[in-house]
Amino acid sequence: MGTLTKAAILIGFSLMTAAAVADDQVSIRIYNDEADDIVLSVYDMNTQPPAVVVAGQRINGFAWIPLSVSAGAVGKGHLKWIARTVDPDFRKCGYREIHGVANDAVVSVSANSACRKAANGVRGHLVQ
Repeated sequence: MGTLTKAAILIGFSLMTAAAVADDQVSIRIYNDEADDIVLSVYDMNTQPPAVVVAGQRINGFAWIPLSVSAGAVGKGHLKWIARTVDPDFRKCGYREIHGVANDAVVSVSANSACRKAANGVRGHLVQ
């Protein structure tokens, strides 16, 4: 068997393995680690284009929700979350992008920063 044929077989096997892993799901728990209720959106960044996993779901203080995201080539999740407090008189926001999320991980979310205002017609995160 020629060197070129062996290389082609190895590359093909690698691509099949990566595709199989990418189809797997990573189960996680999203935990609101603050006392305030929040409205949360979560995006699966391993999909192209990124997919909405949770859209505007209310989560009570110190509560959690289960969800699944796509596993990447190394079997880990990649997600972005955006949150804001429910109370309009005490509006706080938060967001984060997280790489390498393992199966059964607990991802803590919070909305404890000032919300950004829209600038030049571009909407800031969670200012509504």
